[in-house]
Amino acid sequence: MRVFTSGFLALALSASGALAAGSEISLAPGHPAGLKQAEMSGNTIMYVALGAAAIAAIAIAASNGSSAPPTPGPVTTTTTTTTTG
Repeated sequence: MRVFTSGFLALALSASGALAAGSEISLAPGHPAGLKQAEMSGNTIMYVALGAAAIAAIAIAASNGSSAPPTPGPVTTTTTTTTTG
């Protein structure tokens, strides 16, 4: 499970650099930089999905951190006495 989580995190971190590399479009001098278009695009779903994936990856990594065996519960003993008469 740790291998899967490590691979997923590595992919997520490297994907951001690969996506940024494709946006090397030079801006025309004297024209707007496209801020309004960037504000109007629907990136909210992507941010929510990435946040949920990051939280899930942290939770999985944290839950696998214990290597100690579980502690047994308390032992109860019952003593009965019988008399024969």
